[in-house]
Amino acid sequence: MFATAFADVSIYQLLLVAGVALFASVLGGVAGYGTGALMPLILVPMVGAEQVVPIIALAGLLTNFGRTLAFLRFVDWQKVWLVMAAAIPPCLVTAYGYTMLTGQGAQLVIGGMLMLTVPLRYFLRRRAIVLHNRGLVLGAMGYGAAVGGTVGAGVILLSLLMAAGLAGQAVIATDAVLSIFISASRLVVFGAAGAITAKTFAFALLIGVVAFPGAFLARALVARMPLHVHTAILDAVVLIGGAVMVLGVLIR
Repeated sequence: MFATAFADVSIYQLLLVAGVALFASVLGGVAGYGTGALMPLILVPMVGAEQVVPIIALAGLLTNFGRTLAFLRFVDWQKVWLVMAAAIPPCLVTAYGYTMLTGQGAQLVIGGMLMLTVPLRYFLRRRAIVLHNRGLVLGAMGYGAAVGGTVGAGVILLSLLMAAGLAGQAVIATDAVLSIFISASRLVVFGAAGAITAKTFAFALLIGVVAFPGAFLARALVARMPLHVHTAILDAVVLIGGAVMVLGVLIR
């Protein structure tokens, strides 16, 4: 299966995917996001935009499982159940909508969302909003609608969890558990719509297996790495990459 799935992909492209996956996993374990923001920038040229969200969702099961194991004792299970109940129904609807998009439409959605995540994160952080359970549920509904059919929406979930009173490793841990359940719900829709192919599975498995140890590297780095440095680099890469995707659609 893997030989067929990777038939039109060079060994250098596979090494690039593996390297970025490991880096993004470490980044995700420290900052809480990274895989959904970085992986589309190299996956779109290789597999096409319409395959990116299913790949990220499937790989997310493995990468977030690693983060969950590394930070399990910090999970806030009450927040997990609240967000799940509110986010999954709209997530299912928008995931189905994504399967109806053409390749160019999917690329436009992904690129646009990546560009929006940077100013959105700064806006939410500066507003310093405080959410109680009702506000968290309402915010989770919006997050579910955003995450179902695109990538990079993890910044919304992180902001919601921090506004609900979580901090540090509790945010990373709770986000990881929620991301597993959200990814699984999207995969149900993608699988039913026939959007998961052998190539989807092969790339997701490559990313997930390579990225798995990244969570444990992140745990070792979390108290030492200057967060503002890699955050600034990630913001620049995401903005430029998202703009390239959008421009690529508009100039065709």
